[in-house]
Amino acid sequence: MSAQGPYEVLGFDNVLLPVGDLGEAVGFYERAGFPVAFRLDEAGIALLRAGAETPGLLLRAEEGFGRRPPPWPTARVWLEVPDARAAAGALRAAGVAPLDEPFSVATGWTVEFADPWGNVVGLTDYSRRPELGRTVAG
Repeated sequence: MSAQGPYEVLGFDNVLLPVGDLGEAVGFYERAGFPVAFRLDEAGIALLRAGAETPGLLLRAEEGFGRRPPPWPTARVWLEVPDARAAAGALRAAGVAPLDEPFSVATGWTVEFADPWGNVVGLTDYSRRPELGRTVAG
């Protein structure tokens, strides 16, 4: 037992995103710049890489899961990128519409986009606080 509670959280495993169609979801996220680590159609899952880390975004096909147009209250997953404003341009060029223009946050900039099933992913940078980010050369 740790001082924090009855167990110790070691880090993230995967973030699961429910989708209505695995093939369509994989195509959408590939356009958004996420490479596929593996895909198991028989299990209805595909893991997308998130940088060099082992955990990733796990797409899971859910029967009858329909599309949701924005806006909606939902949990958001934010991932670090070197430059969120450049990422917004790359998303647009790939046909993935950001939810809004990049916006300022305490550490830098963030841009969010949503998949057809309403999952919101944010791409955020540490341009104002590079000492806190992964992109620091060291």
